[in-house]
Amino acid sequence: MATKLPLPPRVGMVSLGCPKNLVDSERILTQLRSDGYQMSADYAGADVVLVNTCGFLDSAKEESLEAIGEAIKENGRVIVTGCMGKEAEAIRARFPDVLAVTGAHQYEQVVEAVHAAAPANLSPYLDLIPDAGLKLTPRHYSYLKISEGCNHRCSFCIIPSLRGDLVSRRPDAILREAEKLVAAGTRELLVISQDTSAYGIDIRKEPRLWQGREVVPHMTDLARELGRIAAWVRLHYVYPYPHVDQVIPLMAEGLVLPYLDIPFQHAAPSVLKRMKRPGNDAKVLQRIHQWREICPDIAIRSTFVVGFPGETEEDFDYLLDWLDEAQLDRVGAFRFEPVEGAAANALPDPVPEEVKEERYARIMEKTAAISAAKLKAKIGRTLPVIIDEVGDEGATGRSQADAPEIDGQVFLRDAAHLAAGDIVPVVIEDADEHDLYGVPAT
Repeated sequence: MATKLPLPPRVGMVSLGCPKNLVDSERILTQLRSDGYQMSADYAGADVVLVNTCGFLDSAKEESLEAIGEAIKENGRVIVTGCMGKEAEAIRARFPDVLAVTGAHQYEQVVEAVHAAAPANLSPYLDLIPDAGLKLTPRHYSYLKISEGCNHRCSFCIIPSLRGDLVSRRPDAILREAEKLVAAGTRELLVISQDTSAYGIDIRKEPRLWQGREVVPHMTDLARELGRIAAWVRLHYVYPYPHVDQVIPLMAEGLVLPYLDIPFQHAAPSVLKRMKRPGNDAKVLQRIHQWREICPDIAIRSTFVVGFPGETEEDFDYLLDWLDEAQLDRVGAFRFEPVEGAAANALPDPVPEEVKEERYARIMEKTAAISAAKLKAKIGRTLPVIIDEVGDEGATGRSQADAPEIDGQVFLRDAAHLAAGDIVPVVIEDADEHDLYGVPAT
């Protein structure tokens, strides 16, 4: 008589916020899968639903609360985790039926809550899991988190109160995870943390052996080793500390993608001072020029806040002039938004909402024009492109200057023969403000 295997409980997941939250979600799902759970693609098929929340801005908090409400309405059995876990009382006041609330990167507590809500029945016939773990991104690219927390105390940010001070992972553990991801099909590693440049400062005297050589926990050493493992390595959330200069030669050598994601936030010294941000705009401009001399194809993306308390018209004009000089490749902008618990809320001279909107429109117009000119200059060149999706007639991919979901894309004709994850040379035929158009080189 055949043994009838019990059906494993199923877990649904709603993951909101930044890539760091996405990595947390992947880790939670990987552990649950190894514990005997299956994943559900919808509310109806789930025995319990996890909502991984974002709490960086009030608008993000509201989106998280709406997601919790939808999950309760559609399923009823909901566990909340993530950055809003710090506000458990507020969540329970609005949604008294939630089963549990845990904070950011509290993996064990989340898993324990799922075990309590929907106990699993492990089976040696069913409970197998790939070495790389479960992923919420396509197979060919993966986020690789190298640390948690942040030592900065920027006046507009509450991340340290949510995630604590910097805690770096061991370099050998990071490299081991990278190897598993690549073995499972990853072509592009996206390195993330709250402050990638600060990686290792808490464990700098603890080098580790990796494949017979000593690896120092430092951004440059880690980037070099990752470049030996993956086809593409992309660095995100890099503060422009002096040692970032050491990474640029690795980009020129092809070990690391010529791409830096630097959250400048502003350029006017008076605004940066009120933001409590490190940095000297004049020296940064000089270094950007030096980086481009070493690695001409380097792409720099950044984000800026407009309408910060006390920002004058002169401050904003300074920022626009700085952008003219810096010629950043990719720029995102945000209107300042007070966040509960942030020191910036107490600053004098708030900027009226209509002024914020006007400045936001101006900075987006400025940066779109810079982007259009830079992309137009690529017409006629042959660039390496990683393929994300393939259709009946064409494909969509990204150049080395484009991170997934936040930057531009490359639209390819005559590319139906390609597959996701392929890295191919593409002749660029056209461009607009944000995207490139081309055909695979023959």
